[in-house]
Amino acid sequence: MNESPEPSPTASRDSAIEHERIVAEQADRHAVTLESVLAILRSTRLDDRAARALAVETAAAALVDLRTSTDQQRSALLEPVTGAFARLRTDLRPLVRHGDLDVQFVEPPATGRALPGEVAHEARAIVRSAVLALLDRGTPHRVRIQWDCDGLNLLVGIRDDGAGTLTAHDDSLGPIVERVSALNGSFDVASTPGWGSELSVVLPLDPPPRPDFLDEAVDLSPRESEVLSLVVAGSRNRAIAERLGISENTAKFHVSNLLRKAGVSTRAELAALGTARGQ
Repeated sequence: MNESPEPSPTASRDSAIEHERIVAEQADRHAVTLESVLAILRSTRLDDRAARALAVETAAAALVDLRTSTDQQRSALLEPVTGAFARLRTDLRPLVRHGDLDVQFVEPPATGRALPGEVAHEARAIVRSAVLALLDRGTPHRVRIQWDCDGLNLLVGIRDDGAGTLTAHDDSLGPIVERVSALNGSFDVASTPGWGSELSVVLPLDPPPRPDFLDEAVDLSPRESEVLSLVVAGSRNRAIAERLGISENTAKFHVSNLLRKAGVSTRAELAALGTARGQ
């Protein structure tokens, strides 16, 4: 199997310069957005309802713009798998330095295919969320984190020696399920009481193109439209379940489907797109 060539030092430097330029432009745009929202909320010419509506519209438009520019930036960047893994080790360093947790890192093969920026970013976020979830469910002494590539997928494994009571339906794993679903990946949890839990994640290295959620071609069921309206209003899963007379797990299912259809990984992005869509 032919491996993707690693970027040259010159290409990497040019990519880094372009990345810094894009980040600076984003910072300027979003500073203007925040100033605009503050001006709207402080205005004495608008009543509370009008000010809130205008502020939400301004913030939603900025979030959509952020999503678009971020998608373009991530899709244009590739990270060597070993470099992405090294950044993960840096992210988790405070847990090792300031806690009693022994984290074992199993390096991916140096010859593995370079990761699209979006996959590398989401993989690190997934591992961070998983380690925190394992810590919340018990007192593990050791956590083993392994990345591997099979040419088509990034394979992520996280295992601890904790209580072994974690399940795939645990609330703390909700953000992971949403992120994995957004990339058309798969997620599994295996736990043995008294022996620990193991989380397995498979992320395609060629993530699906994000659909334009504002396009009317994206069909929503009547129930999904109701759930989307409540997400836009800021309701969490429990409040959605109570409002619609459904179980909390069913509410989670609908939210996960909406995230997948929208091609986003967070509720904030979903709320922004739902607002812009006119829900």
